[in-house]
Amino acid sequence: MSADGDPFHTGELSVIGRITTASNLTLVCEVGDGGERVVYKPVRGERPLWDFPDGTLAGREVASYLVSRALGWAVIPETILRDGPLGAGMVQRWIESVDSADPARLDLVDLVPVGAVPDGFREVLRAVDGSGAEVALVHADDPRLRRMAVLDVLLNNADRKGGHALEGADGGVYGVDHGICLHSEPKLRTVLWGWAGEPVAEELLADVAEFVKTLPGEVGDDLAEHLTDAEIEALGRRGRRLLDDPVMPLPVSARPIPWPAF
Repeated sequence: MSADGDPFHTGELSVIGRITTASNLTLVCEVGDGGERVVYKPVRGERPLWDFPDGTLAGREVASYLVSRALGWAVIPETILRDGPLGAGMVQRWIESVDSADPARLDLVDLVPVGAVPDGFREVLRAVDGSGAEVALVHADDPRLRRMAVLDVLLNNADRKGGHALEGADGGVYGVDHGICLHSEPKLRTVLWGWAGEPVAEELLADVAEFVKTLPGEVGDDLAEHLTDAEIEALGRRGRRLLDDPVMPLPVSARPIPWPAF
């Protein structure tokens, strides 16, 4: 179906709820008569950030999706900029996540007691929870999540919280909330440090190499609607750096993890 005939692009948005844990106004909507659920973040609901003065957070969400799409990675759900009940904003397809009713089942990013990291997970750091118990922040050692970690390096994601990595009911792993990405200065903050210092998979590098080649053309033109020239140039540099030194970076700042972590 073309964009012109897809309710996601043109259908009326009806607000059915609000995500109250989000920093900026984030609404859950149904679109058109079919009842498809989407996330809608109106530009007018954004709180200005002094260190991201250019463009809009909604535009950065769209730009992040465009990068994921250009790489051929279905990491970020389809995200567009369109009109809604509160004006222009980001609209993103809803991800139906895996039912986590089983209390023994860990999320992709979770907390476990120190010394009890299960098989298939990597420890990122140790801390003390609200009750004073020592806990370890862990994430799944999953190639789908590892691809997201590589994408975050390219996006210079300053806010990869645990709750921003979703395991979809369709078997995919998706990243959401990319409003503070793609700055020209290093700002990587993420909970996905478990692969730091390890080589990037060859198949991912091949996609990055193709992306770097196509960036100066149509991809860059599309990104220019949402980013500054300096930010697009910095994106290309990050891609070339990863190809020249194909290793996942190590934390370099005093604050390598966003807060709160979830």
